[in-house]
Amino acid sequence: MTFAFDIALVWLDLAGVFFFAVSGSLLAARKQFDIVGSLLLASLVSLGGGVIRDIILAAGPPAAFTNPAYLAPPVLATVLVYFLFSSVQRFTSLLVLFDAGGLALFCITGTLKALSLGMNPVAAVLLGVTTAVGGGLLRDITANEVPQLFDPRDLYALPAFSGAALTAVLWTSGGFNALTAGAVAAVVFTFRVLAWRRSWHIPLAVHGWHRPGVDTSEYGRRD
Repeated sequence: MTFAFDIALVWLDLAGVFFFAVSGSLLAARKQFDIVGSLLLASLVSLGGGVIRDIILAAGPPAAFTNPAYLAPPVLATVLVYFLFSSVQRFTSLLVLFDAGGLALFCITGTLKALSLGMNPVAAVLLGVTTAVGGGLLRDITANEVPQLFDPRDLYALPAFSGAALTAVLWTSGGFNALTAGAVAAVVFTFRVLAWRRSWHIPLAVHGWHRPGVDTSEYGRRD
């Protein structure tokens, strides 16, 4: 990897960390956690996917433990939600929007890091998806929410998979650059938000099964 590529990857990663951290702090606020719980949930969702990625890649200690810059976004997100939440608490969609932003960036950075270290494109796509959904899975389990990854009324992994696949195709064809990276992130973000707003879904595991009733979780409210 070139130095410029390393720097760009870190900045993309940090942006994804911030978006996911805000989603964690917003969920903590909804659950009426204290500020320490908010910080811990923000850290778990924002750093968890990257830690899983770096452990699988065996590329040394996870970046979250070697670069202090990764600790700043969760702290910033916690402080922002602490002071601003009272004015935005009616808009549950903010949580989904920030989560979608993190998902869009992490599926790209996870795939890029895997490709740059020599993984084949298929494995890189799978690792990109794992990076994108891993933190959210940890967040939802910790906050006693039905994980979005397994919610039959929603699409979560599919937008991440589409972004990771597009990244791998662009990388292998030599078409990956800042402009195409922004386009991929926009596609994933839009796909995720539209899927949530319009209740898009895919078939259940068994033909003929019917979906459960209206979702009353934090993510199920389309306000």
